Amino acid sequence: MKKQLQAAIAAMLILGSLSLHAQSDPSAPAKTTTKSTKTKQAKAVTAVKAEESQDAKAIRELQEKMAAQQAQIDALVQQNAAKDAALSAAQNAATNAASQAAAASTQAQSAADAAQAQAATVTAVKSDVTDLKNANAGLATTINDAKKDLNDKIDSPSTIHYKGVTITPVAFFAAEGVWRERSVNSDINTPLNSIPLPGANEGHVSELNFSGRQSRLGGLFEGNAGSYKLSGYFEADFLSSGTTSNNNQSNSYTLRQRQIWGKAETPGGFAISGGQMWSLVAEDGTSTNNRTEKLPNTIDAQYLVGFSWERQPSFRIQQRWGDPKTGAFTAALSVEQAQITSFTAASATSGAVPVNFFFAGAGTGGGLYNAYSGTYANNIAPDIIVKGAWDMPKAHIELGGLARFMRDYYYPIVSVTPANVYTYSANYVSNNKGAAGVFGSVRVSPNKYADLAVQAMAGDGVGRYGSAQLADATLHPSGTLEPIRNYHGLLSVETHPTPKLDVYGYYGGEYAQRTVYTTSTGALMGYGARNLVDSGCVLLPAIPSSSTGGSPSAPSNCNSPTRYIQEGMVGFTYRIVNTPKFGRLQYAVNYQILQRGLWSGATAGPRAQDSMVFTSMRYYIP
Repeated sequence: MKKQLQAAIAAMLILGSLSLHAQSDPSAPAKTTTKSTKTKQAKAVTAVKAEESQDAKAIRELQEKMAAQQAQIDALVQQNAAKDAALSAAQNAATNAASQAAAASTQAQSAADAAQAQAATVTAVKSDVTDLKNANAGLATTINDAKKDLNDKIDSPSTIHYKGVTITPVAFFAAEGVWRERSVNSDINTPLNSIPLPGANEGHVSELNFSGRQSRLGGLFEGNAGSYKLSGYFEADFLSSGTTSNNNQSNSYTLRQRQIWGKAETPGGFAISGGQMWSLVAEDGTSTNNRTEKLPNTIDAQYLVGFSWERQPSFRIQQRWGDPKTGAFTAALSVEQAQITSFTAASATSGAVPVNFFFAGAGTGGGLYNAYSGTYANNIAPDIIVKGAWDMPKAHIELGGLARFMRDYYYPIVSVTPANVYTYSANYVSNNKGAAGVFGSVRVSPNKYADLAVQAMAGDGVGRYGSAQLADATLHPSGTLEPIRNYHGLLSVETHPTPKLDVYGYYGGEYAQRTVYTTSTGALMGYGARNLVDSGCVLLPAIPSSSTGGSPSAPSNCNSPTRYIQEGMVGFTYRIVNTPKFGRLQYAVNYQILQRGLWSGATAGPRAQDSMVFTSMRYYIP
């Protein structure tokens, strides 16, 4: 704009200069001077002067204007210069401001980043402080709990420490009673294979007995010897009789030694144990470990028909693979006390059963076996039992086998007359008979409210492993032992509606197969001969002959052996008090109904039935 203004002014000056030059140019042609001419010239001069005076005036005015314009131009130039300077300063200021703004933005971003980092640090510090407070609170709680636990252990120890051994007392104190519809003249345990038939006096009279003899005392002793965990256990009750104690099933010598054993086990799952313990055929709850046996919830000390068990001296080895809580398999081998129980050999024909054999005898005076019944077998080998157990989170499965070795000595028969008169050899010989069986169980726990289980056993000569103790051997006409085929099983339903209440039901049965032989004279003998006389089993009992009332009489002419026994039981257990500090007080009621059927002889097989109600109040120490 400044340059345009300067160009316009310059053009005006040039035009004015050209006009003045044209008027005063000396090179114009001269004219001849006359008076008139002079007058004219004078006028012309005057006019020129006037004109010059006007021109001069105009020039002067023009110059003044030019000077004013120049002044304006200079002022404008100065203003433009000032504006340029101001613009440059403004631009510089703007540039500086932009730089400062960028720097400020960078600083602001840095400050924001620093603030954010500081906020994160503050948050982390706050979190650390909160965690520290919580940790301190938890530590204080832990210290208080540890202090309380330590005080409880000092004031109320759950175990007793002796050197490197911990001792845990085991005991409960029982007040129990039983009512039986038909008397068996027994304490709290029921001889299941002796339920009276209608032909017996006891078959028409009930009984009511109270007992505290099932109260139990015991202890668990444990020590950690580095590579081995050592343990020993014993428990005893008072359910024994000094004259009739035997080793048929529970080795019930006074004081009744239920269990007493020692055990060594490694962290790798290998264990060996020895002493009197539950037989390996009994169902276990975990692996094949002692003290995890799954017993029916019965008050009856003989448990239930169909339950497979023994408590007898044995040696056991086992190896576990895996963790029982997530899944494990255990293989076990046991060698156990042998015995032959409930031997029966009957015939309806007089003299048909030879007497040329023996396999057992009564206990002798210094041998600590009772002379009662003469039931101590001359064993050649122990019973051998193997079992595999699978542990799963909600199930436990077992499968096993049993091998037995029965031996008797007999005098070979030389001759026999039609009247069953035998002639025997002068020298006796030994005869061994093998017997075997299989067993198994499945227990599932679909939830915390119920447990369902089934167990079964089948084989030859395995009657002694059932609760009813059916016969496991009879006699062959030659005088050798013959195992009897046995079956038994138990179904269990156990529920836990509340932490204090258990409600349960069981059904079990045992069966002994008819095992009969025909002698050389045509007579029948063995177990369950079809011509045995059973007329006295159902007749009314005889009148006691004693003037003082006498003893109840057993039925006469009732000869057939037991074919089967079945039993059902329902009951509940309620824990009135259950605390780890004070122990457990519980009350239980069981109702059991038992039916016993004999093999048919000359008449249909007789049956006996008994209903029983058991009650129990027990206090278990903590």
